[in-house]
Amino acid sequence: MATRIGFKLMAETFDPKEIVRQAVAAERAGFDFVEISDHYHPWLYSHKHSGFAWSMLAAIAVQTETLGLATGVTCPFIRYHPAIIAQAAATTALLSDGRFTLGLGSGERLNEHVTGATWPSAHIRHEMLREAIEVIRLLWSGGYHTYQGKHITLDDARVFDLPDELPEIVVAAGGTNAAEIAGRSGDGLFTTEPDADLIAAYRDAGGTGARYTEVPMAWADDVDTAVASAHEKFRFGLTGWKVQSELPNPINFEAATSLVRPSDVADAMSCGPDIDAHVASAKEFADAGFDHLTLLNAGPDVDAFLAVCESDLIGKIRSVAG
Repeated sequence: MATRIGFKLMAETFDPKEIVRQAVAAERAGFDFVEISDHYHPWLYSHKHSGFAWSMLAAIAVQTETLGLATGVTCPFIRYHPAIIAQAAATTALLSDGRFTLGLGSGERLNEHVTGATWPSAHIRHEMLREAIEVIRLLWSGGYHTYQGKHITLDDARVFDLPDELPEIVVAAGGTNAAEIAGRSGDGLFTTEPDADLIAAYRDAGGTGARYTEVPMAWADDVDTAVASAHEKFRFGLTGWKVQSELPNPINFEAATSLVRPSDVADAMSCGPDIDAHVASAKEFADAGFDHLTLLNAGPDVDAFLAVCESDLIGKIRSVAG
């Protein structure tokens, strides 16, 4: 299958109406799909937003025609119950006429602690993720169901509105253990780094589906402007998954990123007007084995980036990614 190119909707940095507008513009620009984060809190003070992903997805679904939609990603336990995610995903699939992909992961404390529940260790979260996927698939099979797992309980529940074609479940992995869950329980893999070892672990566990990833970049007319914007918006991304999953609030991410310099961000992602540099960034992920490349623009002007994508960038990435 040809590589598909997506656009990241950064729901932490824009208000909900603007997110919907960007999705519609992304379809016009030629993107195959959009992927939206499902957070309760933003990462940093400068982000200022964090709308409800499922409301935005519904609005995008009815304002677009061909654009694929995906969560990038949802944690289907603690803040949510998997029965709610099963219902929400089925409804979104119906509203979008089958264009929705359910991205699931084991979550971040940033979003899940708001219920007051204990934040479990990673291996417990992986157990909860496996059970949540089982519950979602059970409810998608039709009829009433009860489930008693080690962590999750379902009592006599049914999702009444189901699409003819169920959404694929793509599972996020920051390490090989989660990649194995993706291979055994999911229909695809989702990561945020060009790590071929994660794909290998996914395939070793039986995974044969789509491989999603995010390609960070910052578009601007000059390098300094792009770097400054990327430092403001995306420096949290340099902390790594072990930090990102464990800190509870933006104030903690502000502290954790206080020593991240603009030069560190510039070293970690392509910044500026050089199309070839951005294409090379995407090619690194494609060469690692990913076939769904989500472009995450940390630059200052979304519409300028979308215009560049429409005129040049998407086509050049397709040509090198296959």
